Amino acid sequence: MDWIERIDLDYGALDVPLFTLAGTPVTLATLVVFAAIVAATWLLSFLIGKAVARAFKLRGVTDEGTVEVFRRLLHYAILATGLAIGLQTVGINLAALFAAGAFLAIGLGFAMQNIMQNFVSGLILLAERSITPGDVLQIEGRFVRVQKLGIRATIARSLDEEEIIVPNSVIVQSTVTNYTLKDSLYRLRCVVGVTYGSDMNLVRETLARTAESVSWRVADKEPVVLLTEFGSSSVDWEVSVWMDDPWRVRKARSELNQAIWWALQEAGITIAFPQLDVHFDPPVVDSFERRGRSSAA
Repeated sequence: MDWIERIDLDYGALDVPLFTLAGTPVTLATLVVFAAIVAATWLLSFLIGKAVARAFKLRGVTDEGTVEVFRRLLHYAILATGLAIGLQTVGINLAALFAAGAFLAIGLGFAMQNIMQNFVSGLILLAERSITPGDVLQIEGRFVRVQKLGIRATIARSLDEEEIIVPNSVIVQSTVTNYTLKDSLYRLRCVVGVTYGSDMNLVRETLARTAESVSWRVADKEPVVLLTEFGSSSVDWEVSVWMDDPWRVRKARSELNQAIWWALQEAGITIAFPQLDVHFDPPVVDSFERRGRSSAA
């Protein structure tokens, strides 16, 4: 009979109230039941998500973004349902719980405003499919490549090989340039200034020939050479070349700049640099001359 008493004692320990939540005593047994329900709900959500993805595939839906959005929404809906069932199963009245924690919920709502904003923004990005992993973007003046679209933030990689975590609300609420949305064409521009004494026809021909010679340009789009400005020390030209890989923009710009440098050098064209001509009035010149004669004497 001792072992029966020990079992009764063990079961009695599970029924000892640990704390009270919304007027309902919470015991170790209720916590175990709640954890089991949540775990079962999570497993059910995982299995249903797999089944949904397989069903989409069988029906010929190959858009991973659409499938992922549906799976995420279904996952959160199942978890929310399981959480509600678990709380009701252990005897916690959700209405009373919400009423008791109304002020706390309001405070948490204000505190989690940014989190919910990023959450909703993540759902919008997944649904619209305007940004996908692998896209090259310009966000807040920085070139980045998207690696992963998360539900709260987007993981991207910069040209300096830095991992950047961008809140989804920043992408949704600001102007973002997607260089690979419909195609990967990118227009690379290079500006160079030559001296005013240069043969401008020769300059234009040299720049056009150099732009056409780069190996990475898109063949069916002709380079454009424009005289853009008459500067204070130079005549400024702009050379623009189309390329199909925006992620290589830095290396491509360097190659184009070097090609322009050597081509202008070979053609005998001088690249201008800032210069300043100073002219003195005749009285000032006379004063300098008198001072020079007096110093020589």
